[in-house]
Amino acid sequence: MRTLADLGDLEGRRVLLRVDFNVPLQNGRVEDDTRIRAALPTIQELRRRGASLVVASHLGRPKDREPELSMRPPANRLAELSGAEVTLAPAVVGDQTQAFAANLVPGSILVLENLRYEPGETKNDPELAAALAQLADVYVNDAFGAAHRAHASTEGVARLMPDHAAGLLLEREVATLSKLLESPERPLLAVLGGAKVSDKIAAIDRFRQIADTILIGGAMCFPFLAAQGHSVGKSLCAPEDVELARRTLAARDDVRAVLELPVDLVVADRLAAEAEVQTIDGVDVPSGMLGVDIGPRTAEAYGRRIAEAGTVFWNGPMGAFELEPFAAGTRSVAEAMASSSAVTVVGGGDSLAAVQAQGLGDEMTHLSTGGGAALELIEGKVLPGVEALA
Repeated sequence: MRTLADLGDLEGRRVLLRVDFNVPLQNGRVEDDTRIRAALPTIQELRRRGASLVVASHLGRPKDREPELSMRPPANRLAELSGAEVTLAPAVVGDQTQAFAANLVPGSILVLENLRYEPGETKNDPELAAALAQLADVYVNDAFGAAHRAHASTEGVARLMPDHAAGLLLEREVATLSKLLESPERPLLAVLGGAKVSDKIAAIDRFRQIADTILIGGAMCFPFLAAQGHSVGKSLCAPEDVELARRTLAARDDVRAVLELPVDLVVADRLAAEAEVQTIDGVDVPSGMLGVDIGPRTAEAYGRRIAEAGTVFWNGPMGAFELEPFAAGTRSVAEAMASSSAVTVVGGGDSLAAVQAQGLGDEMTHLSTGGGAALELIEGKVLPGVEALA
């Protein structure tokens, strides 16, 4: 993978920079600017080297060109954070956008409109890729969160622009996760949560081969408990997930990691802040109740495992953490990782949101900006946006 160090002189050249500014908005403003801040080192390094920037990102999943998904709020926040002259283009591509790009001066930034305003983006349309390539001389991809997608702005355009490289963020993401897979500080601990076993079975299988211990939490624990014969009440527990869990528990070949499940649970009569909530000592969920979080004994045990680890990878909350009564387990994992001397890697998504909500981001070794991309890299899949930068 080519990096910024492989690019030649950038003075006076235009760089098409793919970033991941898919950020939450509230009342027309950026609510969480983590992803914009993560791209700043690459942006400032390219500006320092005399380049002008054409910045491209998607935002949400527009069905047409909904104005509420315009890139204006991220562009405004980028201007505030970077101190650069930032202009929002009238469209993704086209004559007007081409003219804006041609008039850029070194250090200035043009932010394209939402890439997904163009239907060809997610289809890796060659015509859209060619139009994007005409906007600049050099291509840099710093959008790790989109690197697992073969889209026009991540894969197609890179093939058309031989002067290409990974940005500092993407380079760091790939290096950190590759080291975790190939030469981690041991013991290597994987903390996996979330909703469905089927979403993470490939990651579980990989970690069973390379990790020392896997801790399971979130709704994902219930298919494993059901496979062991426990009652799960109304908990999220699809039959196909139970079968996957049963297969995982029965596996003996090429297995290194010990898989640990909760020993107590927080349960509720419904998934609501005002629900009737109980902590049960054990894992058999009463009829009419559903599991909503790991219990305090489990949180304490998982915390001890984290304290003993040399490397910790975390992806997926321990419960329905967006509701305060069910947030303690997720909070405890974040706090244990923040207090640990281990290499701590937070694998994007809800785990990252939980860490940031507690103000613990600076205490982690690495905060991945791409949950899906991080999992696919761990699973051993080729990331099209990375492969195109060879």
